Amino acid sequence: MSSPGSGKTSLLESLADVPDRGFQFGVIEGDLQTSRDADRIKAKGIAAYQIQTGSACHLDAFMVHKGLHAMPLAEMDVCFIENVGNLVCPASYDVGSHLNVVLVSVPEGDDKIEKYPVMFHKADLVLISKVDLLPHFDFDLQAAKDMARRLKPNVDILEISTKDPLSIQRLVEWIEFKRKMRA
Repeated sequence: MSSPGSGKTSLLESLADVPDRGFQFGVIEGDLQTSRDADRIKAKGIAAYQIQTGSACHLDAFMVHKGLHAMPLAEMDVCFIENVGNLVCPASYDVGSHLNVVLVSVPEGDDKIEKYPVMFHKADLVLISKVDLLPHFDFDLQAAKDMARRLKPNVDILEISTKDPLSIQRLVEWIEFKRKMRA
């Protein structure tokens, strides 16, 4: 979950490029219109199902349930649900996910965590994305982390950039750790 343009789809494309990630995944995509994001994921060889919500600003459990029936679940270890880009509505709807990952990007500003607390309060992982742009924006990395931890003291936080394979690898390791904890 995140604002439009924070890097959700780009991040999933980067995960697809990790050759030894240890898990197979698919993606249920939510957008108001078009299948562009699902098409991008499919172009990487990853199963994807597009949900077009029309005018709804979020996915709900019924939409996701329908999408799951269209996915090759037997071939997947992880199913990502990329919700409609929005920091308000998706926080209020349970889509049946095991974990919630929220992105906040450097260009959108470090104040988003405090302005949209419900989303970040539900997060199991906060990804601060596009950290390669830190030199070009007034984004206080420590303040953003402090705000997130005030809302949820034990939340995991990772700094990522799709331009940095090491940061993507740290995300892969987090996912693998969480998968092993469920086994």
